[in-house]
Amino acid sequence: MKLNLGTLAVVLVAVVAFTWFARGEPWTPWRIAGFAIVIPSLVLFVVARVKLGSAFSVQAKATSLVTAGIYSRIRNPIYVFGALLIAGVILCAHRPWWLLMFAVLIPLQIYRTRKEEQVLAEKFGDAYLEYKRKTWF
Repeated sequence: MKLNLGTLAVVLVAVVAFTWFARGEPWTPWRIAGFAIVIPSLVLFVVARVKLGSAFSVQAKATSLVTAGIYSRIRNPIYVFGALLIAGVILCAHRPWWLLMFAVLIPLQIYRTRKEEQVLAEKFGDAYLEYKRKTWF
């Protein structure tokens, strides 16, 4: 539970900082689109992180195979919703050219997921391969 509280504290600080940064800015179509991406992405990111619980680690480890909740559909929801969250913030800040960072971010996330998949497949074998077959990214 300690990791979940730490993550939620970081998210809360980020939301407060983002709100402070965004105050007083005009509501342009870019900003509206960004918020339309940020809000659900943030909620789903937090849900995914809480569901992962103590199985969360910065480096690829295989402590448990989480396959319930949002993980029953998406193998890496933290990466998916984290990327969407970043994209939404970039749009809110009206800096669409910053989206070029995804040219670096996406290949790094794919590399990381492959390492994690290797570790999970070694630890959980056929159970992981079956889970992988039924889910997206």
